[in-house]
Amino acid sequence: MPLPRATAPVLLTLALTGSGTALPAAAALPAAIPAAAALPATAAAAALPATAALPAGAAVRIRAAAPACGSPAVVPPPAPGTPWTQRRYPPEPLATLATGRGVTVAVIDSGVDGAHPQLAGRVLAGADFLDPGGDGRRDCTGHGTAVASIIAARPRAGTPLRGLAPDVRILPVRVSELQSVDGRESGRTASPERFAEAIRWSVEHGADVLNMSVVLYTDVPAVRRAVGYAVAHGAVVVAAAGNLHEAGDPRPYPAAYPGVIGVGAIGPDGRRAPYSQVGPYVDLVAPGSEVLAATTRHGTGRHDGTSYATPFVSATAALVRQYRPTLSAALVGERLRAAADPAPESGAGYGGGVLNPERAITERPADPRWTGAPAAALPEAGRPDADRAVRRDRARGRALLVSGIAALAALVAVGAAMVAPRGRRRRWAAPADRS
Repeated sequence: MPLPRATAPVLLTLALTGSGTALPAAAALPAAIPAAAALPATAAAAALPATAALPAGAAVRIRAAAPACGSPAVVPPPAPGTPWTQRRYPPEPLATLATGRGVTVAVIDSGVDGAHPQLAGRVLAGADFLDPGGDGRRDCTGHGTAVASIIAARPRAGTPLRGLAPDVRILPVRVSELQSVDGRESGRTASPERFAEAIRWSVEHGADVLNMSVVLYTDVPAVRRAVGYAVAHGAVVVAAAGNLHEAGDPRPYPAAYPGVIGVGAIGPDGRRAPYSQVGPYVDLVAPGSEVLAATTRHGTGRHDGTSYATPFVSATAALVRQYRPTLSAALVGERLRAAADPAPESGAGYGGGVLNPERAITERPADPRWTGAPAAALPEAGRPDADRAVRRDRARGRALLVSGIAALAALVAVGAAMVAPRGRRRRWAAPADRS
C-alpha cells in the first residue's frame, strides 16, 4: 500500500492490531481516510504556533469540560491462566533487582486511566493535547491504559496481570484516540505539531523514559526536532515499529528517527508476528501478540500489536535506569540491545534480538561503558528525584569537560601542524539506517 501523499492528512495512529482483540489497527493508511474526518479536534490547536510550548502546570490549572469520547472503546476478550509473557519474563526475579522506583515513564498515547485498580497511585497528573483542561488521566479507547499496565500494573488478587516495573511513575500525555472498529476509522488525533509539543512537554516535566506506542507514516520536521530534543536531554525514547508489514513496511515515525529504540513484536512461539514491520528501524523485538493488559472497564484482556511490545522495552529501560543510574540514555539503549537473546530464525524483523530484561539489568558486557555503577553501591539506591538531578548535573559536567578537552586538543593540533579526521558521533543506529 502506498505511503500517504503530501496532501493527505497526517494522522497519529495507535499501533495496535488484531480481530476480536483490542481495538483493531487502522489497517488503511491515512490516505484512505476522508479529509473531512481528519483531525477534527485540532482546529482550535491550529491557532497556536507550532513551536509554542505548554507552560508548566497549565494542564492542571485550566478546568474546561472535556467533550464526550469520539467512539466507545472495544473491550478485548478475557485471558484466563498465567500470561505467556510472565512465563517468558517471570516478575519475581526481576523484583529482587529493580522495580522502577524513582523513574518516570511518559506514556504518550490515548491517556491513562489513573483509577484502574492496578495503576492507582502510580499515575501522575500529566497533559492533554486533545482537549483543553485535561491532565492525561482520561482514556476513551483504553489503549494507553493497556500500555501503562504492561509497564506498571501492581499485583492484585484475582488477576495474573503484573507490570515489569510496578514502582515507576507513569506520566500520561494524551495525543490520540484514533482507532478502527470493523474497518471504520473513528476517534480523534492531535496534529503532528501538537504531538511534537507533547514530546517536549514530557521531557520538560521529568520523564526519564518516553513510551510512544503510536505511529506516523510521514516524516514531520517538528516531530523529528522534538525527538532530537528528548534524546539530547537524556531521555530513553522507545517507539512502536508499526503493524503494516503486509502493506509493504512503510517507514514508521518516531521509531525511524535517530536515537529512538524501535520495537517489533513477537508471538507466544517467539517468532516475529506477521503484522510486525521489518526494516532498519527495528532495534529489538518483545512480546506483542496475545499480551495480557488492562482494559477500560478495570478488567484485563488479550491485546495484539507493536503497541504492546513497546512498553516491555520501556519498562526494562526504567529498571536499568534504577539499577544503574549513572548510565546515559544512549548507553541504556545499547545495553538493552547487547543483552538481547538471539533471534529464533534468520531474516530481518528482529533487530538486535529478543528483549531480555534480566540480562539487561545484571550482565557485565564486554564494553565497560555499558556497565555503570549498580544502585546498591550508591547512596539512596532507589534513585529518588535527587538522584535524577545529580545525574543531569553530571551529564552537564561531562559536557563541559568534553568541551574543555576538545579545546585543548585543538590547540595541540594547531601547534603540531597536524589535522586529525573527526570521528562520527556515536548514535543508537548508523545514520545510513535512519532517514
